[in-house]
Amino acid sequence: MNKKLVATLLFASVCLIWGTTWMAMEIAVHSIPPITATGLRFALAAPLLILAARWLNIPLMFPKGKKIEFALISVFYFAAPFTLMIFGEQYISSGLASIIFATMPVVVLAFAVLVHRQKVHMHQIAGLAIALFSLITIISNEMGVSANGSLIGVGALVLAVFMHATIYTSVQTRCQGIHVLTYNALPCLVASVLLLVIGAFVEQPDFATFTLTSWLSVIYLGAIAGIGGIMAYFQLNKVASPFQASICFLVFPVIALGLDSVVNGRTISHESLFMMVLLTAGVLLCKLPLELITKRFARTAINVEK
Repeated sequence: MNKKLVATLLFASVCLIWGTTWMAMEIAVHSIPPITATGLRFALAAPLLILAARWLNIPLMFPKGKKIEFALISVFYFAAPFTLMIFGEQYISSGLASIIFATMPVVVLAFAVLVHRQKVHMHQIAGLAIALFSLITIISNEMGVSANGSLIGVGALVLAVFMHATIYTSVQTRCQGIHVLTYNALPCLVASVLLLVIGAFVEQPDFATFTLTSWLSVIYLGAIAGIGGIMAYFQLNKVASPFQASICFLVFPVIALGLDSVVNGRTISHESLFMMVLLTAGVLLCKLPLELITKRFARTAINVEK
């Protein structure tokens, strides 16, 4: 199959899966408590990831000397942030939640600069400023009437993004070379056990009250988003550049907003839609490689000389 066609199909798959995940989380917590819902999600995803790793002959265990990384990923990359995401969706719309999470590349860049002193270019700093300003404006516009509840939801999503970004930037170099299935399979299993045990004590869930739609949403999150999204994005990075793959972060919020509008009849304000365009531009600048800009300027200079 043509490489460009494969890349296009993978890109569309990732955007569709990531875009629909937010609605699935919102539906799941209609009748399932958030800690238990996230634990069940990982309990479904983990066996599939383990089977995929075994089938592809990928090691399940982290390399020796990576126990701390394994623990950090299990708790602060999977268990805590995913619970915060689904918890937050009890207070804010799935569309707004997706917009907040779409700033992940921006937050990763900010951590890389502030914590790890990574060198960045001026266009990335400009993108960072634009994206953060746009996000703050969107959140302030879309908080809704119940400000306290909305604030809790926004806070939960922002904290989830910060946890993801912290772990990603902290363990990225130390976990270099670890296969994506190794990175996900056992940490997912540990997270599921941890969350189901905590949920049993804290939430005391009554499984008899779980609705069919909530169960189907959890199954979708575990089986489709859990393994399909991970593998599709991994394969996309093989056939496309990191910059091209990262554009998924610009597309999936649009899908989430559209789905939220169709299912729940919720729409964001015109001002927020305009700020979304600026947010998209900011995220794009943060991920835009310098060589693409220099090539563009070089071509412009050549055309002017002609």
